[in-house]
Amino acid sequence: MNNPVIWFEIYVDDMARARAFYERTLGLTLESLNCPDSLGGLEMWAFPMGMDRVGAGGTLVKMDGVRPGGGGILVYFGCEDCAVEAQRAAEAGGRLFRAKTAIGEYGHIALVHDTEGNLVGLHSMQ
Repeated sequence: MNNPVIWFEIYVDDMARARAFYERTLGLTLESLNCPDSLGGLEMWAFPMGMDRVGAGGTLVKMDGVRPGGGGILVYFGCEDCAVEAQRAAEAGGRLFRAKTAIGEYGHIALVHDTEGNLVGLHSMQ
């Protein structure tokens, strides 16, 4: 059986600000996705993904009628050392919610609020 989550979307109000936050925090470059005209008012920027790799792909999304904010669903990004990315998040305009915390045999997590108010997780084994 496959892992059940195959895609995620993080909703934003200010795409340029959100892109800058995630690119700086995670040390990567997002790529613009073409959106069908039928979806109107939609802008999407994808996180790097490999269709042959474990893990879910996803995007930042700016969509008419959908607002960002905390509560409900929490997406975790894999990291080498989540304390490093948590520090970068704070430097990129986010807010630290929970510093690096051990979760036993499952490694460590840190939680940050992005520049749009979304709560996101950072996970590392070290």
